[in-house]
Amino acid sequence: MTIPAANPHAQYTAHRSEIDAAIASVLEAGRYILGDETHAFEREFANHIGVEYGIGVGSGTEALHLALAACEVGAGDEVITVSHTAVATVAAIELCGATPVLADIDPAAYTIDPARIEAAITPRTKAIIPVHLYGLPADLDAIRSIAQRHNLKVIEDCAQAHGATYRGRRVGAWGDIATFSFYPTKNLGAIGDGGFVATHAAALAERARLLREYGWVERYVSSLRGWNSRLDELQAAILRVKLRHLDADNARRRALAAIYDEMLPPTVQKPIVPAHAEHVYHLYVIRCPQRDRLAAYLREKGIGTGVHYPVPIHLQPAYRGRLGDAGSLPETERAAREILSLPMYPELGEEQVRQVAEAIRSFDT
Repeated sequence: MTIPAANPHAQYTAHRSEIDAAIASVLEAGRYILGDETHAFEREFANHIGVEYGIGVGSGTEALHLALAACEVGAGDEVITVSHTAVATVAAIELCGATPVLADIDPAAYTIDPARIEAAITPRTKAIIPVHLYGLPADLDAIRSIAQRHNLKVIEDCAQAHGATYRGRRVGAWGDIATFSFYPTKNLGAIGDGGFVATHAAALAERARLLREYGWVERYVSSLRGWNSRLDELQAAILRVKLRHLDADNARRRALAAIYDEMLPPTVQKPIVPAHAEHVYHLYVIRCPQRDRLAAYLREKGIGTGVHYPVPIHLQPAYRGRLGDAGSLPETERAAREILSLPMYPELGEEQVRQVAEAIRSFDT
């Protein structure tokens, strides 16, 4: 592709000298697991989010699994979330032995529709996982109000929303506990896998910290039945470098999104941004009834796109019939047929964005 949909290598190139120096420092230090870099990153990213505690783990999926386990979600419990998300959200619930209960989305924001949550609550419901999809916060006021009325935990899935704010406060600081992914294409991406658990609650933080390393309080002696999910020193060092640039990178994403907003034709639906939220555009997602034709047209012009996500989780082979059938989540299913992710990353040039927009303007709908 002349203009790829994502380009994590470009971010390495942009910060090459800092990243190379950080990697060399770890290699020379000789401690590669849970050392100074990880502890420093945990403090720095927790401060960035605005929470007291942060725990670096092996991936975003493992962060969700740990957060659920820290909240003592397990067999017999239900967790409400969405089908319009990365499969990791649902996979983590099932890793805990709990049952995912899927609610439909707001068709404009693509995040969980609070009006659909209440009807999904049963005596077995233990938690709600709102997914801040594409970089836009879910409606946290409404979600937290429902959770408080029903004594439910709120576990924020912030895998696509590093730095996004809701009513002036960063996502990850609103729920009982929150999780992040550092997959290389994320707004804050590692060069490999990584994840993070964030919370204000000391008890949840302590439980998550124990669970990530076999439940050890004393080394080799397990006080809880935990497992192994540790953020390694190399990734922590790389993330410390990138964290210093996150706010500027997010501002750049918003500037590029503003060009798309201005230039894209009315034949496609552009992202919404409520007045109380700040979008960080992990993805710039449009909606077009002729989505597949448009994607093919752009591909012919050397422009990469993506679909996040093409098959709702409840219709995927591993879950169909267990979590819902065709027609059960109409807004989710309609969105999956029409959404298209356009190129979006901080190193993308403004002229490239204009080229993409012009190509879409020339598309015959």
